[in-house]
Amino acid sequence: METITFRQTNNIDMPHSEPKPSVFNLFLCKCPRCRRGDMFQDKNPWHLKNTMKMNKECSVCRQPLDIEVGFYFGSSYVSYAFTVALSAATFILWWLTIGFSLYDNRIFYWLAFNAVFLIAMQPYLMRVARTGWLSFFAWYDKNWKTNLPQPLERTNKDQQNNW
Repeated sequence: METITFRQTNNIDMPHSEPKPSVFNLFLCKCPRCRRGDMFQDKNPWHLKNTMKMNKECSVCRQPLDIEVGFYFGSSYVSYAFTVALSAATFILWWLTIGFSLYDNRIFYWLAFNAVFLIAMQPYLMRVARTGWLSFFAWYDKNWKTNLPQPLERTNKDQQNNW
């Protein structure tokens, strides 16, 4: 019988391949350009004093996160789409599990449940909506380590907090 020996290698010799970030990192409120850096200073969206405090730029790829004054007003469209999708999902889930009837008040119970659910999810939905809105303008760049982010064009620090 022949003995087989394996040469032991160090981890340093082995090539390290980073996992490719997916689009689902946007639901973790990661930078849309590199999908690694955090957009918000506090990771917990339910710390209500710090819910919307954003970093100035991504700590990983240096993508500016505050592109222009009033930029994130457009995120209300993304937030609306998410709330409609969640309402439809809870409606279907309620219909399949509990059901609806013309002879009782189950529709009102669903409306109350859906309202409380959406209010509870609002801090997270506002963050994801901002991440989604920014992802329309700052696309994923697989070469983000070598490509610099685009410079800001329309910033006005004097008008930053006038809304």
